[in-house]
Amino acid sequence: MAEIEIGVMARQRLDRRIEDQQTLRNEINVWQKTRNEDEVRVNWRFTTSDARIKLKSLYPSILSC
Repeated sequence: MAEIEIGVMARQRLDRRIEDQQTLRNEINVWQKTRNEDEVRVNWRFTTSDARIKLKSLYPSILSC
C-alpha cells in the first residue's frame, strides 16, 4: 500500500524538479492533507485466493492432519 501511495504522490505532486527540502516538505504536506480529506482508499484487486495461486512457491499452504 505504501508503494502505491508513493507512486500516486510522485505522479500528482513530484513530477518536476523541487528547489529545496522545505518546498518538498510543503508539497508533500499539502498532498497528504488533501488525500486524507478526500478519504482516498486503495481498491485491492489482488485477493488472497489470487496470492495463493501466484505465490504458491513462496507461501505454501498448511495441510491439516
